[in-house]
Amino acid sequence: MPKGYWVSVYRTISDPDKLAAYNELARPAVQAFGGRTIVRGGRVVAHDAGIAERTIVVEFDSFDQAVAARESAAYHEALVALSDGVERDFRIVEGID
Repeated sequence: MPKGYWVSVYRTISDPDKLAAYNELARPAVQAFGGRTIVRGGRVVAHDAGIAERTIVVEFDSFDQAVAARESAAYHEALVALSDGVERDFRIVEGID
């Protein structure tokens, strides 16, 4: 079964306090669905129209788990805390089996 991945690229962080509150709530919500952060920040080389800002990749055992984590009540609470604190590109992608 293919794994699922959350891929987030932060264009801007306008409120670091909101991001910190989001992180505190998002971490247990993600872990409840087996999510593991495999990329957080670090060096980036962007090409074409790529963004070299903060990049996060979270791995799940399946695509369905990744979707369920995003749709969970606990994660929505984290999103409320984040509100307009960042501008990011967030997507859920399926890995190759």
